[in-house]
Amino acid sequence: MGKKFEAAKAKVEKDRAYDLEGGFTLVPETICAKFDETVEVSGRLGVDPKHPEQMVRGTIVLPHGLGRAVRVLVIAKGEKDAEAREAGADFVGAEDMIEKISKGWLDFDAIVATPDIMGAVGKLGKVLGPRGLMPNPKLGTVTFDVKKAVTELKAGKVEFRVDKAGNIHVPVGKASFGPTKLKENFLKLMDAIVKAKPSSSKGIYLRSLFLSTTMGPSIKLDTVEVRNMFK
Repeated sequence: MGKKFEAAKAKVEKDRAYDLEGGFTLVPETICAKFDETVEVSGRLGVDPKHPEQMVRGTIVLPHGLGRAVRVLVIAKGEKDAEAREAGADFVGAEDMIEKISKGWLDFDAIVATPDIMGAVGKLGKVLGPRGLMPNPKLGTVTFDVKKAVTELKAGKVEFRVDKAGNIHVPVGKASFGPTKLKENFLKLMDAIVKAKPSSSKGIYLRSLFLSTTMGPSIKLDTVEVRNMFK
């Protein structure tokens, strides 16, 4: 992997801030692995997450999805159980699933739960919370509209959230998507992030942005170009 990484790194001009056309044309050329690597956007936002009012968090359905299967678990009862199965949920149940998770089962990527069962699901906070799997009404994963939630997750719904240092890390697809689809996913994501800007955030909001594949080097993007696109 060392030689492959160095070869990929040599294609990226040091200290250059690439425009979107150049960055998204280059990123598929920096793959180092034999598998179809994920392309991720990372960067720094002008917020201080230590203050609750400056937390940036949300979800967006990418126009071209993520290029991978998402295993969805629905915790619900009665007619919502049937609705979940019809919508294509991979796993459906209620107390049986809660008990299974409490014993260590985590073979899923996302959870949808109906509000009436969240009292029981909440007991799994120590297990699901650190893994970012806890259902949340703000993210649309605590809802009675089970069909919509499952459909969006299967279609490529992603969550964006700043970490304690104000950084974001969000996948926007696979290297095999090519520049056009990756760029369209990126623009959809950035539109959502810009709209989520806290009113208390002052100064420059989009401070830095980078592209990278799972195993490849980072490509710095021209944040001025991106900021101008979303004025």
